[in-house]
Amino acid sequence: MNISYDYYRIFYYVAKYGSFTQAANMLLNNQPNITRAMKALESELGCTLFLRTNKGVTLTPEGEALYAHISLAFEHIQTGEEEISANKGLQKGIVSIGATEISLRCFLLPILNDYRKKYPGIRIKISNLSTPQALSALKNGLVDFAVVTTPTERNTELHEVKVKDFREVAICGEILQSKLGGMTFALKDLIQYPIVSLEKGRSTHTFYTELFAKRGVSFSPDLEAATADQIIPIVKHNLGIGFVPEQFLYDEPNGIYMLNLKDQIPTREICVVTRKGHSPSLAARELGKMMLEE
Repeated sequence: MNISYDYYRIFYYVAKYGSFTQAANMLLNNQPNITRAMKALESELGCTLFLRTNKGVTLTPEGEALYAHISLAFEHIQTGEEEISANKGLQKGIVSIGATEISLRCFLLPILNDYRKKYPGIRIKISNLSTPQALSALKNGLVDFAVVTTPTERNTELHEVKVKDFREVAICGEILQSKLGGMTFALKDLIQYPIVSLEKGRSTHTFYTELFAKRGVSFSPDLEAATADQIIPIVKHNLGIGFVPEQFLYDEPNGIYMLNLKDQIPTREICVVTRKGHSPSLAARELGKMMLEE
């Protein structure tokens, strides 16, 4: 059968309200058109769908069977239309982000705060991942964005935009500060002391491995942390020298000391990465715009 969707739509309203007049009002139509459409539908189906009474209409057994299916389908359609309308108005939706801890603290959190204030109905899902993990999640379609720190591996499937530079500093705790305070070190000299770093497989570990290698020494941390946030308390308890973004020290006024270096640690970048050829949702596009404007 090739029956018009409009017939089923009219049938849904007549059956729901038990009235041709009420259905016409809801559909902004007139009663004769509604009546003709229902007669045409009954003719197409070869059965009677309504019993006419002085009080309106009731469904026949065939009409009840049809309504059980039509009502479910029509309500699903309505839900879909409402969801699309809400998404277009940025009243609902989900944005997913794979982000490194450094990119969260040094770049992303203030932007997400502004985004949440502007679009409180949008759900934000954040996965705290290493750079390789975040890029893998992006390639596999698990997140809308990867917000990561360099170094990153080049990939023809991804588009990378550098959005912010940051510089890291060498830090120590109180005991090492009492021995080393006031002294100035070449970066390679630090290997004679215990080193605290992020674990292998993270971009930070790769960065320092390459940096120390350029100075002719091997980067072999004595203690490897799982997250950047763990480095400060480890250093604060005098277990070694660590490297963190200078911004991390703003909330750590006591018990952490910066070491003087002859050669500054090179700057690194925070990057927003997206999939090429992928069309994000309106909610994701708006967040991407805010990140790039920042």
